[in-house]
Formats: sequence, structure tokens, C-alpha cells
Amino acid sequence: MNAMRTKIAIVTGAGSGIGRAAAVELLRTGWSVALAGRREDKLAETAAEAGATADTGAGGAGGAGTAARAGAPEALCVRTDVSRPGDVDALLAAVRDRFGRLDLLFNNAGTFGPGGVPVEELDYAAWRHVVDTNLNGAFLCAQAAYRQMKEQDPQGGRIINNGSISAHTPRPHSVAYTATKHALTGLTKSLSLDGRPYGIAVGQIDIGNAATDMTERMPAGVLQANGQLAPEPVMDVADVARTVRHMAELPLEANVQFATVMATAMPYVGRG
Repeated sequence: MNAMRTKIAIVTGAGSGIGRAAAVELLRTGWSVALAGRREDKLAETAAEAGATADTGAGGAGGAGTAARAGAPEALCVRTDVSRPGDVDALLAAVRDRFGRLDLLFNNAGTFGPGGVPVEELDYAAWRHVVDTNLNGAFLCAQAAYRQMKEQDPQGGRIINNGSISAHTPRPHSVAYTATKHALTGLTKSLSLDGRPYGIAVGQIDIGNAATDMTERMPAGVLQANGQLAPEPVMDVADVARTVRHMAELPLEANVQFATVMATAMPYVGRG
């Protein structure tokens, strides 16, 4: 990272799990970070965990807060539902108003949806919620970040999309989640190609069994492709966060196009 200028990041889904861990890692290593999520109290907890100076931007309302500039790192908490275009526009406006530019978007917000529901029983509203959050939300945030990075001076920046092991291989009863994560790979590739002329590097991190609230059931046993329940190992989410930071701090002339970070012994290679 260029020591002459504080780098600016947006982390979506920053109130918990992988998003919180990545935001804390960035804040603790000198980045200023806009924390985006639907619950401001959770975003404030993330900022506090990092020991960051926190401010609240008016996400969803088209404005930004006025932060105290008394020391680094700085966290801007912006209430954001990534599936709503107006919220995403307000998030980018808050970042521009507060920091003047954007160097990194970690496109992390997502939902698994209802677990254990067979294809024939999945309600369309549940399917739509997963698609709106995981795919449409990722597109809206990437589009807004792309515009900012193309127009700013100096031009360029980096987008890291949170894929999943499910971007490669599904779990049973995960049709909505798996479909969106496969689609996210296509989004990553297209953005990476289209961003080349403007110094916008786009990559994807595919994560398997990081220890978060979403994976807390895994050591007790989860459904496998053979229909049986089996415990699965998890890994420290901090290891994911360090990988995100490594990807983020490469010079824009270099890019990790795809990275897979997973619990070593989880059923992925040979899953099914």
C-alpha cells in the first residue's frame, strides 16, 4: 500500500462474519473504510473492534456525515441495503463526500437463503431475495464503484467479489445460493475485462467454511451429497481477512483473478 496516501475501501456486509473480519483487518493496517450494512449498530461494533474513529453516513438518504478527522484509521458507517439502487448511490456519495476517492470495493454482502429446502419447495420470494442480494446487489455496488474509479484522478482501483466454494460446486438444497455464486464468477470476469483500460483490477475470493455465524452448525453436522449428516471443519475467519488484504494491496498492475481459501479438510475436492 502506498504509504504517502491513506487508501480508501468499501466493505459491504461489514456488520458481521467475513465482512467484519476483512474491515477490521483493513482498518488495523491503515486503510480508511466505509462500512456498509443494514444495521448501523453492527457497523459501529465493527469499527469499535478495530479501534477506529467512527462516523455515520446517511445511507439510503443521499447524504454523508461529517467525520472527525482526529486520527487514523477512520470508519464511515453507512446503512445500506445493497439490493436497493438508491442505497448504493447514497453509499458512494457518502464515500466521495468524506474521502474524495475509492481504492477498493470488497463486494461481500450476501445471504444463503432458506437452508435445507428442496428445489420443488423453494418459494419464489425466497429465490428472489437471494438473487437480489447476492447477484443484483453485487452488480449495483460494482457498477457504482466502477464509475467512481473510472472518473477519479488518479484513475483506477480494485474490486474483490466474495464468491464461494459454491461458485464451483454446490451443496445439497442450495439452488438459489449456488446459482448466484456461479453468476458472480461471470460478473467478475466481465468486470475484469472491461476494467482494463481504466486501471480497474477485479478479482474474486472463493471461501469455504470460514468460522462465522453462517457456519456455526458445521462442526455438529451438515447434509452431504450422499444424504448423510457429517461434521465439517472450519477455519479462522482472520485467515480470509488476511487474504483479502493481500489481494487489496497488490499494485494495480497485478491481480489475483481467483483465490480459493478453505478449511483444509473440508469436503470440496471430491465433494459429492
